[in-house]
Amino acid sequence: MKYMSKEKIVNIAVIAHVDAGKSTLVDAFLNQSGVFRENEEVAEFIMDSDDIERERGITIYSKNCSVMYKDTKINIVDTPGHADFSSEVERIMKTVDTVILLVDSSEGPMPQTRFVLKKSLEQGLNPILLINKVDKKDRRIDEVVDEVYELFMDLEANDDQLDFPILYGIARQGIVVYDPKDAEDIHIESGDGKIAKNVEGNQKRNILPLFETIIKHTDPYPNKEDMPLQLQISALGYDDYIGRLGIGRITQGTIREGQTVGVARSDDDIRQDKINQIFVYKGLKKTPVKEAKCGDIVVVSGISDISIGETVTVMDDPQVMEMINIEEPTLSMNFMVNSSPFAGRAGKYVTTRNIKERLEKELEVNVGLKVEETQSTDSFKVSGRGELHLSILLENMRREGYELAVSKPEVIMKNGENGRLLEPVEEVVISVPDEYSGSVISKLNLRKGLMNYMNSENGFTKLEYLVPTRGLLGYRSEFINDTRGEGSMVRRFDSFEEYKGEIPQRNNGVAIAQEQGVATPYALSNISERVKLFIEPGTEVYEGMVIGMNSRADDMVVNPTKAKKATNMRAAGNDDAVKLPPSKRFTLEEALEFINDDELVEIVPDDIRIRKKYLKELDRRRNRNNG
Repeated sequence: MKYMSKEKIVNIAVIAHVDAGKSTLVDAFLNQSGVFRENEEVAEFIMDSDDIERERGITIYSKNCSVMYKDTKINIVDTPGHADFSSEVERIMKTVDTVILLVDSSEGPMPQTRFVLKKSLEQGLNPILLINKVDKKDRRIDEVVDEVYELFMDLEANDDQLDFPILYGIARQGIVVYDPKDAEDIHIESGDGKIAKNVEGNQKRNILPLFETIIKHTDPYPNKEDMPLQLQISALGYDDYIGRLGIGRITQGTIREGQTVGVARSDDDIRQDKINQIFVYKGLKKTPVKEAKCGDIVVVSGISDISIGETVTVMDDPQVMEMINIEEPTLSMNFMVNSSPFAGRAGKYVTTRNIKERLEKELEVNVGLKVEETQSTDSFKVSGRGELHLSILLENMRREGYELAVSKPEVIMKNGENGRLLEPVEEVVISVPDEYSGSVISKLNLRKGLMNYMNSENGFTKLEYLVPTRGLLGYRSEFINDTRGEGSMVRRFDSFEEYKGEIPQRNNGVAIAQEQGVATPYALSNISERVKLFIEPGTEVYEGMVIGMNSRADDMVVNPTKAKKATNMRAAGNDDAVKLPPSKRFTLEEALEFINDDELVEIVPDDIRIRKKYLKELDRRRNRNNG
């Protein structure tokens, strides 16, 4: 199969804050462009194929697809909206001709909106603005447009970038219009907005205005077929059969199957290699082709050690592009072999070698990750861009059958000028009901946060803070409790700043199991008077396992396996009638947030437990005395 050389190509990225509707918009692109058969069953959030993506409703991994509109091939990249995956966004900007900036009609620009827009403007891209969810009852379309203009000016957009087209849409309904009045009659009742497949839009309204705007606003990629090959790798993939894959846009020239190429990091660092296979995107599928032309996004195989930022070019006239800068990790934790008494019960992969091989495989595609060996032979230091970045990896490993234990996340410090210690600081935007704002402000101040903005409107207070990443570790659960689940908090990395001083850890101690056995209702009933329980009757426990949170600051050793003594006296009730308060069950992120420095999270396929590093009380005392 020969690739069409006369095909016009436009590459676009959809960028936005979390939950602004990126994946839903891509669904509409695919549904309305004839990618699927009329009778084909199509899932919602087509591009979010990963199980965790579907469960959490977020995009974690950037993905490619393509649609045809008239005589133009439009390559679409769905980018992550969460700050922990920002390195993905940065690289994508180098492969596209324009971006569609999605902004919620009521929320307006959010922290991640600023980040992704900044990266696109720095690349010289001229965005298209799409105000989404214009059917919301609390929409404030004009104000949001003004806020976006202000954001563009704050980011020093040039005149061409400021002259951006504005469209309005309801992505979930497959609708984009030039004027919001054209969609005023659409009102979706709560729970009725999820349309898995809507090929034609709603009442003859569809996303054609967006297609037309893309074509009108963006020039097709210029014809540079006759120039020497230049392809920069912006993403990596892995196939169990053909190995490591390099993904990127051909900026000039033509690439052919079986071609001998140069792979370069710089003009002085070029090695020779060979292309095995070439794939291009057609709809959602990677389609093999014999050759591909400049402008297209391709997937190449055959170069086993290909890395992000490297240029695939020709040996006799190398055209090397500047390496892509990958932002450094901000958070680390130790991944270690599970050494608890229950080790090996549920997991398939339990050894150091198993964990090492899995981390090495992850490094093939996850460039924001860093893995280092430690002084211990059964432990690895793993660094990433944030709690979510690392917890996604851990959750994937757990589901694949791995057993391991992990330490409390630690912030990665840097040395600045004059030997000053620098730490990562995050921008935090919070919206809470007015009655809870005092508690939130107090907590963030204790965590060395600096308030930049505060405004109260319609019963809600909006706060903007700069907070050390250290101060935010473990705060999310507190925030949810303090705001009764009614507050929202979004955060993104801002900069490295001078060390802010000590920040207090968790105030409460924990209840620690005294011995191995099965928890009884009788024992837990007595313990629950002073302890918020993490387990239920019938739960197997072991010595050193954390079974609850103490109401006081000190740790307390308890015996949750103690049974009621048998007597000859007839009791009015029995053990089964004991009423216990509901126990707290941790998600992986919550467990990582909760633990202190002397604790670990034990992760196995069927459970998540918290334990002390030293299981025996005597060992814990010795460690305290020595430390």
